[in-house]
Amino acid sequence: MMKVRLLAYTPDPERLIAAAAKNCYSASNVDGILDGLTEEKTNQFLEMLTDLGHESPIEHASFSFAIEGVSRSLLAQITRHRIASFSVQSQRYVRERGFEYVAPPEIEKLPEAKAIFDKAMDDDQKTYEALTTVLLEKHLQTLLEQGVPEKKARSQAEKQAIEDARYVLPNACATRIVMTANARSLQNFFRLRCCERAQWEIRALAEEMYKLVYAVAPTLFRKSGPPCVAGPCTEGKMNCGRAQEIRAHYEALRQPE
Repeated sequence: MMKVRLLAYTPDPERLIAAAAKNCYSASNVDGILDGLTEEKTNQFLEMLTDLGHESPIEHASFSFAIEGVSRSLLAQITRHRIASFSVQSQRYVRERGFEYVAPPEIEKLPEAKAIFDKAMDDDQKTYEALTTVLLEKHLQTLLEQGVPEKKARSQAEKQAIEDARYVLPNACATRIVMTANARSLQNFFRLRCCERAQWEIRALAEEMYKLVYAVAPTLFRKSGPPCVAGPCTEGKMNCGRAQEIRAHYEALRQPE
């Protein structure tokens, strides 16, 4: 099951962004840059930035997430967002014993499809273990012959074995990610990945991340989400035709639980 936590974020992110904006548009020196930035004045600065399309001050606030229960398929998509930092559970150093996996909802709906999928995952696990065993034994023998102490040799042999055995693991294999991005990058991420045309798994992740950041910076992220939330759809002929429904959905997401 997917789980997302907001690990850390820039303290008072909206006021910091307002201070950066104030630096651009006023004569205040650094000693007084935070003076007068009440909640109302902060919101005014943020609204002004949105209206002007001036996004660079938003980069001063960053947010870090811990994500687990997502697939390697999602990992390939999310790391395309290059203005972010990622730390991913390594399949080179972590042996996948009985690996967890993510099943697409359309497969989950059909018992016959789910049975085929589960068997494929079980077969992959057995292949991975068999390949790891064969490689480990070969590497262990070589290291022992080189005079490496047995305990150290076994540890090195396992690392070498799983480094190559991981090639048989599927895209469905679950992983863990720590991700940090600034607010501007997150807004771009939400525009692309909250859209109905995004793949289901990364869209679900984007919504969870959106709820977490909106809770701590509501003015900053009030117009975030797919483009149709705050304006017209940008997908042209590829639009889903459900803009009104999606706006209502995001209005509900913004309500406290």
